[in-house]
Amino acid sequence: MKRIKQIFFSFSAADIFVVIFFIFLSFLVLFYFNTIPNSSIILLLNVLLIIFIFVITFYDVKQPGKFYKQLRFWYAAPLIFLTFKEFYYLVDPIRKVIYDDILIRIDKFIFAGNNPADLLYAISNPVLTEILQIVYSSFYFLLILLGSNLILEKKIIQLNYTTFIIVYGFFLSYIGYLLFPAIGPRFTLYNFERINFELPGLWVTNFLREFVNSGESIPSGTLNPSTIVQRDAFPSGHTQMTLLTIYLAVKYKIKTRHFLTIAGTLLIFATVYLRYHYVVDLIGGLFFMIFTLWSGKKFYYYWENIKLEHSN
Repeated sequence: MKRIKQIFFSFSAADIFVVIFFIFLSFLVLFYFNTIPNSSIILLLNVLLIIFIFVITFYDVKQPGKFYKQLRFWYAAPLIFLTFKEFYYLVDPIRKVIYDDILIRIDKFIFAGNNPADLLYAISNPVLTEILQIVYSSFYFLLILLGSNLILEKKIIQLNYTTFIIVYGFFLSYIGYLLFPAIGPRFTLYNFERINFELPGLWVTNFLREFVNSGESIPSGTLNPSTIVQRDAFPSGHTQMTLLTIYLAVKYKIKTRHFLTIAGTLLIFATVYLRYHYVVDLIGGLFFMIFTLWSGKKFYYYWENIKLEHSN
C-alpha cells in the first residue's frame, strides 16, 4: 500500500488527469455498453492504459532515468490521437444527433445571411489553397514543436505545465464533441466529393486532404462519408489548441514563437477557408481555450500542492 501511495503521489498533473478521465470514460462505456460498438475492447484498452501509467511511474520512481522521464512526457502524443478515435465510437451511438443546422444559422446571423466560406471563395486560388492545406495539416507538428523547444531550452517546469494544458485542452474539446456533435460545412453546405475541384491546390493538397480524411475515419472510397465521419466540428479543436500553442510559446518566450504565431494564425484561417469549420466553431474554440487556461491552472496547482503536502 505504501508503494502504491508513493507511485500515486508521483503522478504528474497530466498523469492524474488522464487516469481520472479514463475512469470517467469507462463508466460512460459501461452505462451505454449495449449501444457502443466494441464496448468490451474499449473498456479493456482503458484499463490497460491506466495500468500503463502506473507501471511507467513505478519504474520512473524505482529507477530514475532519462528513458522513463521522456516516456512519461511523450506518451501523451499518441494518447491524444487514440482518445480522439475512442470518441469516434462514443459520440454518435450515444447522441444520435448532429447540430449543424444550429451552427449554420448562427454563422448566417453573424455574416448577414451569408456562409463565411462562400465569402472566402472569392479570394481562393491554388497557391493559397496549397499553403493553407499544408499549414492545416501541420496541426500536430506545431504542438510537437512547442514541446520539443521547451525540452531543448531546458524549461522543464514550463514543459510539465504545457504537457498538462495540452492534454487537458484536447480532452475538454472531446467533451465538447460529445455535448454538441457536428460534422462541418464540407458535408452540410458543400458537396464533399467536389472539394478537390472547387478548391484545387498545386502538388500536395489532395494528398493532405486524404491524410486528414483518413484521420477522421473517412479514407478515400468511403461510401456516405457524412454518416461515418467523426462528429468533431464544435468546438474547433484546431482553433482551441493552436491558440493554446501560440499563448504558451509567447508566454515562455521559446525561440520559434514567431513562426508558431504566424503558422498558427494561418491554420485558424484555414479551418474556415478549407470548409472544415463554421466560424462559430472558432468562437467556441476560443472560449474552450480560455476555459482550459482558467480551469487548468487551478487543477494543476491544486495537484502540485497535494503532492507537496504529501512529501513534507
